[in-house]
Amino acid sequence: MNISYFIAKRILSVKRGSFSRFIAGLAITATTLSVMVMIIALSFANGFDKVISNKVFSFWGHVRVQEGFAANQGTTEDFPVQENKEAEKYLRSIPQVQFVEKYATKSAILKFETNIESVLLKGVDRDFNFTRMQDFLQQGKWLAFPDSGYSMQIDISQYTADKLEVKVGDQLLVYFFQSDGTKKARKLTVAGFFKTGLEEYDKNFALCDINLIRRLNDWAPDEIAGYELYLKDYRMADSVSAMAYKQLPQGWYSKSIKQIYPNIFDWLNLQQQVRSILIGIMIIIAAVNLITCLIIMVLERVRMTGTLKALGSTDWTIQKIFLYNTGFIALSGILLGTILGIGICIMQQQTGFIKLNEESYFISTAAVDINWIQVLIVDALAFIVCIATLIIPTLLVRKVNPVTAIQFR
Repeated sequence: MNISYFIAKRILSVKRGSFSRFIAGLAITATTLSVMVMIIALSFANGFDKVISNKVFSFWGHVRVQEGFAANQGTTEDFPVQENKEAEKYLRSIPQVQFVEKYATKSAILKFETNIESVLLKGVDRDFNFTRMQDFLQQGKWLAFPDSGYSMQIDISQYTADKLEVKVGDQLLVYFFQSDGTKKARKLTVAGFFKTGLEEYDKNFALCDINLIRRLNDWAPDEIAGYELYLKDYRMADSVSAMAYKQLPQGWYSKSIKQIYPNIFDWLNLQQQVRSILIGIMIIIAAVNLITCLIIMVLERVRMTGTLKALGSTDWTIQKIFLYNTGFIALSGILLGTILGIGICIMQQQTGFIKLNEESYFISTAAVDINWIQVLIVDALAFIVCIATLIIPTLLVRKVNPVTAIQFR
């Protein structure tokens, strides 16, 4: 028979008026809250990172490949290059790559009645996958491509539409300035409005037909600005970019979108650091509460400890009694915290009851992504840390003198 376990179980069944019972309840509550907060923090941070990353990648891809990229950071108009079939074939052969798309850019001034806005037009062709951007479409539709010539439609952001006071179906006068100082104008019909929630995108970009940019820049039909790679796993962007760079023809460069727009991803990394600090604090709180609980239990059971020692029990046998007690408390808190944390996350997924300021956080509703492996790691880490720290206060048992303890009131 396991004497330590038997006595621990009897202690846990003591009447509710016991002070140690009250302290145990507080310890379970603190552990529950700590584990719950850790799971919620991780799930919300995962969801936030995933949604923001997808917004960035959906518009510009995960990796951008250009010729002469070192001299052009991809934030203004791009220089024309001829399509490189050899490079394109290689890029499509990379296992992690899902799509390879061509693009070009052109600065323009949009005018509607007396309102004027400047944008950078991103030209795409009929192979562009608008499906991944469907959630961004606010009104209208994505531009359509004719069988010949170029599309006379344009998709602008909701921000630009509000500034121009334009509606879907209206015609804009679009001015394009050439390198020699002259300008060209085209009338384009607004096909739809999009909203990514990313200020840097919504204020600066619009979508049009790549053939329009070719025509305005006097480019050849096979000239583009570069290629965009869309990966199966966004976390592979840096490694795929580095791998592609080594295999590309001389003069061609590849950069992940994280390198092109580092400010957005630096902000996301800062959120991850805050998350790590929060998790560390919660683990410390849980451990401190359990240590406090155990010390009170040991002090309240001094007479029992002295009696057991007088009867011949070893220090380790008595220590295990208190470890079983606090182990049960830790497990109870971890289990309850896990249930509550996952429950709140699922409720947020279903109802979206937590709202955010989109201008500050780029999303209007807090996103949640529950990673079950992370949940298991949190539970295991919390339990290991708690048990490891609980061994220290049980050493008080070794200090108890049986004669003095039995006389203790």
